[in-house]
Amino acid sequence: MKIAYYRGEHPNFGDELNLWLWPKLLPDFFDDDGKVVFIGIGSTIGLKYDLSAKKIVFGAAYYPDYYDHKIIDCTDWDIYFVRGPHTAHLLNISPELAIGDSAILIRTLADKWHRSSEVVSFIPHWESLGHGSWERVCALANINLIDPRRPVDDVLAELLRSRLVIAEAMHGAIVADALRIPWVPLLPINGIHRNKWFDWTEALGIQLQQHRLWPSNLTEMQIALERYPKLRGFARYAESIPTFGVTEQAIHHLSAYRLTKLAQTAPCLSDDRIIESATEKMLEKLAQLRRNYGA
Repeated sequence: MKIAYYRGEHPNFGDELNLWLWPKLLPDFFDDDGKVVFIGIGSTIGLKYDLSAKKIVFGAAYYPDYYDHKIIDCTDWDIYFVRGPHTAHLLNISPELAIGDSAILIRTLADKWHRSSEVVSFIPHWESLGHGSWERVCALANINLIDPRRPVDDVLAELLRSRLVIAEAMHGAIVADALRIPWVPLLPINGIHRNKWFDWTEALGIQLQQHRLWPSNLTEMQIALERYPKLRGFARYAESIPTFGVTEQAIHHLSAYRLTKLAQTAPCLSDDRIIESATEKMLEKLAQLRRNYGA
């Protein structure tokens, strides 16, 4: 059985969790034999898979905005559960299979870790680090920057020392919630990443209200305007910045001010009983998977 996951231009915390978590929970389960494909953490049901392969879905999501093709061949798919009700609806499967994002199972390892709750942290989407000036902005705001491109152990260590996580990266929020660290949800600057948040939050009964993240420089502002048409009302503002002589340094300070305000926002956290129930259901599915596919 082979773990299927997304790897973009850079490693990304949510996707890399697949290689970190599943061998711990399912030791001796995986190799590189693609005849059986394990689809766990991520919006990866829509990737193009070998039609002849057996495909096991274990908490993944279908997010059609990411793909230029449709899923279609649900023959040879063994679906244990999916991220949330949106995915269940799109796949036309029972809503009872909308249990939650399988990264929640990181909870089963949490008793081995120490939490220190020292800092307020910001975890941006990995794309934002490529275009933005977040190192500078976080330094100005006195907020700890968590780079989701770093190894999983490094990201977890930073989350575990956070008393609050401001999250543009969705799996930063998912893992924070799983570890019972309050979090503030942000609208990703790149609008294509926004709607998928509602899948997992609805599965956990969270009433999601995302807050707007201000771009950290002119490049990021332009990306937001190009990729998310609803923001084009800000075009005049963006064009006026050079006219009025506003510098990149001024934008850094404005963005830092926004982060400090977000750190004072009422945070989210799923209900203890709901996430416990979701975890128990996932563990039952894990036991079923072992029975069906274990040696």
